[in-house]
Amino acid sequence: MKLSDLFKKGKFVITSEIGPPKGTNIQPLLEEVELLRGKVDAINVTDLQSSVMRLGSMAVCRLLKERNFEPVFQITCRDRNRLALQSDLISAYVLGIRNVLCLTGDYITLGDHPQAKPVFDLDSVNLLKAAKTLMEGKDMVGNKLDGAPDFCLGAVVNPGADPLEPQIMKMELKVEAGAEFFQTQAVYDPKKFENFIKATEHLKVPIMVGIVLLKSAGMARFMNANVSGVFVPENLIKIMASASKQDRPKKSVEIAASLIKQLKGMCQGVHIMPLGWDRYVPDVLEKAGLI
Repeated sequence: MKLSDLFKKGKFVITSEIGPPKGTNIQPLLEEVELLRGKVDAINVTDLQSSVMRLGSMAVCRLLKERNFEPVFQITCRDRNRLALQSDLISAYVLGIRNVLCLTGDYITLGDHPQAKPVFDLDSVNLLKAAKTLMEGKDMVGNKLDGAPDFCLGAVVNPGADPLEPQIMKMELKVEAGAEFFQTQAVYDPKKFENFIKATEHLKVPIMVGIVLLKSAGMARFMNANVSGVFVPENLIKIMASASKQDRPKKSVEIAASLIKQLKGMCQGVHIMPLGWDRYVPDVLEKAGLI
């Protein structure tokens, strides 16, 4: 199932996100995704998020397919040249994967192997172009394929960026390159998101608002200081700061659900990034009135 088919039907699309383990023990991951069964349309599988060596996204996507979940294969430009990127895309298709999110990838120095050599042979726009070219039956240098993939291609955008214009310009390039939907960076300010939506109406492409579950006031302050384009308002920080450790998940769920209610009418879907709090995603969706 391609997410583009759901958008065309007018469905408000719901996705969540999981991070593969650092090792071969997949049982906890499989138990977590079971909590999402019947509650989300698809599950994103991150690709060595934060540049930390982990089990690969493609392998986990295949495991999800075998269990009748719809995966979104995240693929980054950080670790592969154009040969490997194209090969991984057609490999993913052969394994039954139909939804792909094309990303540049976090820089190597953020992760646990800072001595590794980054690749970045392509950027996210050119990765989208490469995937689209494969779908047209050719590789990047024009060689004909013996069988072409058929993906729904997605991309990311930061609606809180300041200035916003470069983000919109890059969105335009991504749409031209083949992006059929966008997932956003974390949003905590509905007014700023509304301004972003108005500024991108001309693109006529589905946008899924990104919701990151707040775990603590410290996490919120860290994002404000270190994550470009993300700003958690002080009133939300105060809510998390006043909550006991036991009550933080409950308050986080309430904040996320309230944000979704405020943002739902402006976009075509929601992408929840639980950052390990996968067990609370059903509570967020229920309180937001989505299930």
